Amino acid sequence: MMRNPYDVLGVAKSASAAEIKSAFRRLAKKYHPDQSKEPRAKERFAEVGAAYEILGDEKRRGSFDRGEIDAEGKPRAPQFEGFGFGRPGGGADFRNFDFNFDFGRGGFSASNGSVDQDILSELFGAGRTRGRARPQPARGEDVSVAVAIPLATAANGGSTRVTLPTGRTLDVTVPAGIEEGKSIRLRGQGHPGQRNAAEGDVIVTIRYAPHPLFKVEGRDLRFDLPITLYEAVLGAKVRAPTLSGEVEMSIAPGVSGGRVFRLRGKGLPAAGDQAAGDLLATIRIVLPNEADSELTALMLKWRDKKPYDPRSGAGGSIS
Repeated sequence: MMRNPYDVLGVAKSASAAEIKSAFRRLAKKYHPDQSKEPRAKERFAEVGAAYEILGDEKRRGSFDRGEIDAEGKPRAPQFEGFGFGRPGGGADFRNFDFNFDFGRGGFSASNGSVDQDILSELFGAGRTRGRARPQPARGEDVSVAVAIPLATAANGGSTRVTLPTGRTLDVTVPAGIEEGKSIRLRGQGHPGQRNAAEGDVIVTIRYAPHPLFKVEGRDLRFDLPITLYEAVLGAKVRAPTLSGEVEMSIAPGVSGGRVFRLRGKGLPAAGDQAAGDLLATIRIVLPNEADSELTALMLKWRDKKPYDPRSGAGGSIS
């Protein structure tokens, strides 16, 4: 005797149509004869299909819930006896349940009814066979990996070596100006396909390795430029680093620490619709490493004769 279809699909009587369909999808995949290694997979697959024949159809489910048909789809009312559903005396003989897959039209049917037209074609692919779904080619899975590259490589382009989770290594060409977070797709370098299907891809996500001088802000680069006290007072021409080599910067006399100089176009280069970034140099005044008596005497003289308060107007107090 056919088991209660709710028990077969493992759902409550109050289950929604979506929950019933989800349960059928899961169990059909689990017991599909071409894929399952479960004991009695063919019989269980037929039983699952038969249960969905009733619960997957709103009218038939209503008839079952009202007691008008039994778990095999056999009418319970005496006046309906004699109308067979697959064997003499009514009811479906699920021991010989004959499935007919017609995936070319998106269908799945049985000799005594039709199951949802899309579900099994989604699970097992397109094609047409009788009795069992024909195994279909399956494209290989993609492999995702992240790699940290030097800023110089990001700016100028180059090559970097990537180690995949499988242990295999690949050399990846990095285009100049690539943004952090962008991905490079290596087609056909992923997992192999099944049944002669295409290989998957390798997707490499770019990260910037920390730089000892520069901090990345979008396409701009920031860094601290140390200068001497006398360069700050008198002005000077100093050499400043960039990703493409040193450049000369002019420091105006009387510059204060913390002032920012902008070197246009000296950040990360233009790429696609992104303009080149700038290099932002923040002045940092550095005193001599060793104490100097002359400097100390000069500062004492300044303090006494030319005092000034750089913190005036800052407002408030720290308590």
